[in-house]
Amino acid sequence: MTTIVNSPAASISVVGGVPRIYANSSRQIDSLLNAALNAETIAPFIAVDLDVTTPVYLWSGYGDLVIGSKTYLGAGQLMSISTVEETTEIQAKGASITISGIPSSFLSLALTDPYQGRECRIYFGLTNDPSGYVEIFSGELDQMNITEQENTATIQLLAENVLIILERPVVRRFTAEDQKSRYPNDRGLEFVAGIQDKDLFWGRVAK
Repeated sequence: MTTIVNSPAASISVVGGVPRIYANSSRQIDSLLNAALNAETIAPFIAVDLDVTTPVYLWSGYGDLVIGSKTYLGAGQLMSISTVEETTEIQAKGASITISGIPSSFLSLALTDPYQGRECRIYFGLTNDPSGYVEIFSGELDQMNITEQENTATIQLLAENVLIILERPVVRRFTAEDQKSRYPNDRGLEFVAGIQDKDLFWGRVAK
């Protein structure tokens, strides 16, 4: 039986005494992490990358945690993350990240940052060996909801899965201007307007 050492604010589903990693057979799990999950005692963590103007790196414990070449600041109980879901179907499942206890004086930084469309990544790993981890979510920031208290505020960030791009319409035009916006030297569509309602004669002399 595996004993879970709770990591503050880490929201991890447990099935049969083992933490469930939100992944399907197509997601590669680091061999070190896979082996560590079979240990008798494990301490899971969740880490978040927010690629805003000044990148933000947070993890679900206390103090600093170095993962790769990045140092993550411990948010502890001030950060919560929604369930990260994947299905066998091609669906864009989003995620939300809530950070509380933010001084109200810092809200202006959040309100003026062009966060929409910025990259957001969520990782799962074990504190006893943070070099082995798995990415459980990759997407882009979409919305920011702010709730103000007397001296602090709570910010909820909603992120869309990278698959959301499949639901967006691709607007293209069969015009020379549209084609040259991507391929400046392509003149293939310059004659489209000229052949509209044009009579073409094949196999006989035009009268």
